[in-house]
Amino acid sequence: MDPAGTRFTPTRLSAIALASLALTLGACGGDDPVATTPASTTPTVVAGCELNGTTGGEAVVLPGDPNAPEIATGYAPKSTVYAKTYMAVTNNPVSTKAACDVLKNGGTAVDAAVAAQMVLNLVEPQSSGIGGGSFIMYYDAATRQVTAYDGREMAPAAADGNYIQWKSAADQTTPAPNATHSGRSIGTPGTLRVLELAHGEHGKLAWKDLFSPAIKLATDGFAIPPRMAAAIASALSNPVTAPSIKRDAEMAGYFLNADGTPRAVNTIIKNPALANVFTSVASGGADAFYKNGPIARAIVAKIQNTYGGTATPGLTTLADLESYVAKKRTAVCTTYREYEICGMPPPSSGGIAVAQIMGIVENYEMSRYAPSNMDKNGGRPNVLGVHLMAEAGNLAYADRNKYVADTDFIGLPGGSWESMLNKPYLRKRADLISTVGSMTLPVAAGDLGAVPLAPSVINEHGTTHLSLTDKYGNVVSMTTTIEAGLGSYHFTNGFLLNNQLTDFNAAPADAGGVPIANRVQPGKRPRSSMAPTLVFKRNADGSRGDFYMTTGSPGGASIIQYVAKTLVGVLDWKMDAQQAVSMIDFGGSNSATSGMMVGGEHPNVDATKPAGGLAGDNDPLVKGLRGLGHVVNVTAQSSGLSAIIRTTVGGSTALVGGADPRREGVVLGDTFKP
Repeated sequence: MDPAGTRFTPTRLSAIALASLALTLGACGGDDPVATTPASTTPTVVAGCELNGTTGGEAVVLPGDPNAPEIATGYAPKSTVYAKTYMAVTNNPVSTKAACDVLKNGGTAVDAAVAAQMVLNLVEPQSSGIGGGSFIMYYDAATRQVTAYDGREMAPAAADGNYIQWKSAADQTTPAPNATHSGRSIGTPGTLRVLELAHGEHGKLAWKDLFSPAIKLATDGFAIPPRMAAAIASALSNPVTAPSIKRDAEMAGYFLNADGTPRAVNTIIKNPALANVFTSVASGGADAFYKNGPIARAIVAKIQNTYGGTATPGLTTLADLESYVAKKRTAVCTTYREYEICGMPPPSSGGIAVAQIMGIVENYEMSRYAPSNMDKNGGRPNVLGVHLMAEAGNLAYADRNKYVADTDFIGLPGGSWESMLNKPYLRKRADLISTVGSMTLPVAAGDLGAVPLAPSVINEHGTTHLSLTDKYGNVVSMTTTIEAGLGSYHFTNGFLLNNQLTDFNAAPADAGGVPIANRVQPGKRPRSSMAPTLVFKRNADGSRGDFYMTTGSPGGASIIQYVAKTLVGVLDWKMDAQQAVSMIDFGGSNSATSGMMVGGEHPNVDATKPAGGLAGDNDPLVKGLRGLGHVVNVTAQSSGLSAIIRTTVGGSTALVGGADPRREGVVLGDTFKP
């Protein structure tokens, strides 16, 4: 029974995912095989990017938070994977294999990211694609340099402060049918530009060849994976989203059957329109997408479409597409014990917020609060350890909500993130935490002597993440998104357009007229929580040492919490990559209404609701946290964490990888059994 007392049926999510992969590979030959769902099998680790067997385990299905970024689809336990020199982890087996094949054939981590992202546009269109944006953290092993690549979407030149709040100055009503599904939500996409920029500097294989796997899948057909099918069905069953999926003939024709029902899992689907786009970009570069041509004109036409007067059009023009520029930025790098952690700078808040959480809990001996009963699912977290992480999260989100926005428009306090991340400041923030009770939420942002700013609390939504290491020692941590599940519900040439501009605060100022940093401005990039992360060991002199770890996750505003718990799991609690990723999702986001979260989908959480009590009251962790005064939310989570750790196994350097049991991802590489 689920927390609300309704019945659910466990599904073999990992087996279905493998069935989908098998059908997809079969479909590459041009035939449409009969859909099958094999039973779960014992995992077999095979060298050379081959998938053989499943990750095993029964999925536990609980209703997720209806306001969550994407629907929760259960928890299917996975086992740790080991590789010798290269490794790929994405949130879908088909895209992981595409990335791994590139790495096997001598490609770099950036090469693999290009191939994987194009395949993800097909098998996980609800989460990311060329109609959205991306952040890339890149480590160059030869130079030992870290570069942050910004491919975040941009507001059009014609946008004003009320662009997503009102239809116009004369008509101060919400854009129709709502801000998310109107043309006003669509930012100028950045994913192709940022991948092209990174590939130009760090690619080894030809750009055009990296599109071949996706072109073949789009042309020959692929099997709809479980999460994609669930996203379509969920959208069609929701009275708010169903009209939007039906209004767009291109979208309805792709995601729905002729009778209007949702396409089911393992249905073979082809996407010739997207194959044509990929072919054009493969030969003509990103200019084929951004410069005045059939693809750009179709994008602008779709953004400006009123759907017969039922939708407010956006004001994006061909000039907005042509002028889009991906940027290289300085990574946010801070020390944590004997490590250095590097994350994404603004317009993402992820790097700063994760660094703040880690800098706050660095004041505590976190190793004392490691989980007990350690298993491959991350054991049972310690109540005080989770409490400290949640309180650190509350404090970090308070600063994030007030101060962080696109720094090309709104500077950080003191002109850099140093004021928010220096050790004395974080010590003062840590002093606000009690070990015997929780703080009253929401807590206030720290006083950093900045110009007056009002807080902006925006819940970003759907994303996906890739963790990649190549045989040359280079690393990519890439989080990529179209914002909400299925984006803006605007579909053109076989791909969805983002609704990323709803990550801006709708109002430019609070009720008292105090400006909000994350307000809409022409050409501005909305604040994000995406947190692709790299970790290094520190040398004795404090300088950057060897690469140690990469991680990241989808999950909207919860990404920061997911990444922070994974980092503490590895760096303080000495988990392997799979254990840290699999561990119960937990954290605090400074919300007085939802409190802190403990993922109720996890097999080590008892999310049942006793008579006269609250869901989770029978669980020791939840009970302990509530005893400290926390409001605890046990709705199912839909994180999509991945992690790769470079360490020593059996006396030799090796890679240890983990993929989130809450999604369909797998780990592949030149694997071996230790």
